[in-house]
Amino acid sequence: MDNDRIKGAAKEIKGSIKEATGKITGNRETELEGKVEKATGTVQRNIGEAKDKVRDKLEKED
Repeated sequence: MDNDRIKGAAKEIKGSIKEATGKITGNRETELEGKVEKATGTVQRNIGEAKDKVRDKLEKED
C-alpha cells in the first residue's frame, strides 16, 4: 500500500474532525480549514491509490 494512500486517509479524518469542531463551535475559519484539509487528503489518497494500481499492473506484466 502506498504511503500517500495512508497519509491522505489520515488527513481526511483529521479534516473531518476539524470541520465538525468548527461547525459545533461556530468557528467558520476552523470549519473551512477542515474542509480544505479533508479535500487535500482525498487528493493525496487518490494519488496513492493510482500509484498502487500502476504498481500492481506493472507487477502482473513481469
